[in-house]
Amino acid sequence: MPARTGTDTQTTYFPQLAAERPDIALCRASTAVARAAEAAAHEQGLGVGQHLVLKMLDAVGPRSQQALGAELRIDRSVMVGIADELERSGYVRRERDPEDRRAYAVTLTAAGRRALTKAEKSVPGFLDRTFAALTPTERDQLTALLGKLLAAT
Repeated sequence: MPARTGTDTQTTYFPQLAAERPDIALCRASTAVARAAEAAAHEQGLGVGQHLVLKMLDAVGPRSQQALGAELRIDRSVMVGIADELERSGYVRRERDPEDRRAYAVTLTAAGRRALTKAEKSVPGFLDRTFAALTPTERDQLTALLGKLLAAT
């Protein structure tokens, strides 16, 4: 049997592994999509986490950093950095939470709303490029399946 080169192994083994281990396939796909999302978000002047925080604040109104992090599944230490950067950029401000004077609520500013609007315009094109290998039906199926997995965790 001829010896395989490293390239042959890379192009033939991973599809087999992915078929046997959907967890590995999902992790690798997630990493690739996350890298693409970060690159696209930075073109708009925001990181993915920053974009998600602005989007949630726009949808639900002021929230504590803790609530934002919990809902968006962003680690507490990472959330602090995101909020700090958004505040430095003028996209959010921290105000005393009227429901808990010991806590601060993160509030979207007009500048933050403008940055979000600009960033949101690029999302459909990003999704189309990133998921081009899937048909619209497959994208819908993937979205439903990921939602089901996330709801179970």
